[in-house]
Order: sequence, then C-alpha cells, then structure tokens
Amino acid sequence: MAHRSALDLQLSGYRLATAEILYHMPDHPNLLQSYVWQDYDIAPQYPVLNRFLDFWTSELEGSLHSVKLAGRQLISAAEMRVGTMFNVH
Repeated sequence: MAHRSALDLQLSGYRLATAEILYHMPDHPNLLQSYVWQDYDIAPQYPVLNRFLDFWTSELEGSLHSVKLAGRQLISAAEMRVGTMFNVH
C-alpha cells in the first residue's frame, strides 16, 4: 500500500488508535514491560493493530499479557454554540 497522508486516512474512515501493550520480559517472565503503539486504524476491527500483534506473537520473544486500546476520531462534525446573537440591519 502506498503511503497515504493522515488527512487522507481520516477521510477514509481511519482514526488514531493508541494501544498500551503489557508483555512479559523474555529474561524475567515475572516482570511486565509496557509498550505504547500508535497508528491510524479502522474501528472496531482494528486490522492494523491485529497485524502488529500477529507480528509480535510470531517474531518477538516477549509473550503478551494484555492490550488496552483507545481510539479517537479526529475529524468530526463541527459544533457551534452562540451565547448571544445580535442582528444588525
């Protein structure tokens, strides 16, 4: 896939997803280490995150403990509030 701009991804339905991944350290399995991953992804399937986690489990030594996920749609409908409106003729 060609590199796409952040704006193009957001207009295509992607949103900024952030995952905190806790994993067991390979040399000390009783210790947990934290890794923060962030990329544009499509909710609720999160295919980009799932590909990364598949890579993690197949290629890296630290076994996964848990994954916390947060996502935010950055482009949304505008909101406008008016406290007082004056009409000038």
